[in-house]
Amino acid sequence: MQILWLNPLAAVPGVEIDQIWEDMAAANESMQTPMVVFVMALGPLLAVGLLVAVLFTRIPPTVVAVVYLLLLALGPIAYFAASFGPGMGLADTYGIGGAHYSPWARPLYAISVLALAALVGIGIVSVVRRLRRSGSVRHPPSPA
Repeated sequence: MQILWLNPLAAVPGVEIDQIWEDMAAANESMQTPMVVFVMALGPLLAVGLLVAVLFTRIPPTVVAVVYLLLLALGPIAYFAASFGPGMGLADTYGIGGAHYSPWARPLYAISVLALAALVGIGIVSVVRRLRRSGSVRHPPSPA
């Protein structure tokens, strides 16, 4: 929705989406809808695949969390890959920059940053637990 509808409307204010698509076709450009849908569907398909794997195997919860967080963290890469062609098509058709004009990609970026932070947190907790189990970390003395 962001790539194929919201961003084009924000990039070319006052022009209806049908007109934008017609102008792009007349300029021999395309929104590359099949490619956009394919790339953006990869993450949800992988998430469903992991869900099925979890239902039929004994994958540890931490591994499941890490994989789901990785999928969320990699979202902006998929978004960039999927939106690059349509953005360039808009830029070539209307003589504008290929940047994002709609603010609605920001929630994806925010979720990805939070997912990365959670991954770092899981990593730190995992290392601390390993060190404590091995006896490498000394606990401070308890106050009397």
